[in-house]
Amino acid sequence: MNRIPFYKPLVLGNEQELVDRAIHSGKLSGNGPFGKLCQEKLTEQFGFRKALLTTSCTSALEMAAILLNVQSGDEVIVPSYAFVTTANAFASKGAKIVFADTRSDFPAIDETQVSALVTHKTKAIVALHYAGIGCDMDSLTTIATQHGVCLIEDNAQGLGSTYKGRFLGSVGHIGALSFHETKNVHCGEGGAILINTDKFQSRAEHVWDMGTDRKEFMEGLVNSYGWVDLGGSFYPSELNAAFLFCQLQELNRVNVERKAIWERYFEAFASLENIGVERPKVPQWAEHNGHTFYLITRSLTEREELIYQLKNAGIQAAFHFQSLHRSAFGLKHYSGLQLPNADRFSERLVRLPLFLGITESEQQRVIEEVKTFYA
Repeated sequence: MNRIPFYKPLVLGNEQELVDRAIHSGKLSGNGPFGKLCQEKLTEQFGFRKALLTTSCTSALEMAAILLNVQSGDEVIVPSYAFVTTANAFASKGAKIVFADTRSDFPAIDETQVSALVTHKTKAIVALHYAGIGCDMDSLTTIATQHGVCLIEDNAQGLGSTYKGRFLGSVGHIGALSFHETKNVHCGEGGAILINTDKFQSRAEHVWDMGTDRKEFMEGLVNSYGWVDLGGSFYPSELNAAFLFCQLQELNRVNVERKAIWERYFEAFASLENIGVERPKVPQWAEHNGHTFYLITRSLTEREELIYQLKNAGIQAAFHFQSLHRSAFGLKHYSGLQLPNADRFSERLVRLPLFLGITESEQQRVIEEVKTFYA
């Protein structure tokens, strides 16, 4: 019996043609023609004010920390149920990470808890859109505006998802995307920072380009370029950008097909809710991109046993984030505030195989094996 992996990196078939074009163009380093095409595609299709390709979503968040001048003594509010780099990008600059709990119904930052966590030291609130399902951005925007802090969207999983009709990543002051091979579209490793406010528009180019004003030099605005700000080498090579551009052009189709797979799971597991196993909750404001399908088991032991049974049946399932406030490094930042929902998702959430190319018969195998487990 064939093994069903948790994911397969998407390959559409036309990537090689564009990569070959990049190879023969004579321009292989970053910030070239294919990089610019990707950035134009992102701004034109999704309404981002500025999009700059980065080597990862992590580096996009690290750029955000530089733009905000995050340093020792500052505080950044982050959901505890998140990937480590969501916090590490700011902790590495010396910030204290203030952990927020998630909602009880789905793994988004609990917007009702955030105001109480804001102090005069708060630099930013980070909203992570888990599984491409948007957080309550209206509430978070109101809080950020009231306190004069930056709202950052960690939209690693949600390209093409929307919040009340607006694309995720375009609502906050700064957004971050991932083009890692596990995402709906990818280039192996890659990301983008999204700038949605005038405050950071020009400076973002300097930070992105190693702290130099090379853009102004290339446009003939200065006679030579030099070091004008903090920065880094954030942009990916033209090979990555060429691969990515091929996939970005097919994103709408990819998301539609992934959502169809997601919907088959969702309908198939309706009866499990009668025994207390939860399916994903999608609020009315959200339109998601079919990135992840998960179940919430009734206990940690049950999740471990389900993953083990699926593994024995040749099916790879996976848990996801572990509560950052309970991690070895996170404990250094942890205030002691109880975060029960983050812990619940950390202990009970299990993700099922979802990738373009999984056949209906393979998906049915997964469904039947899960149902057999619960029977």
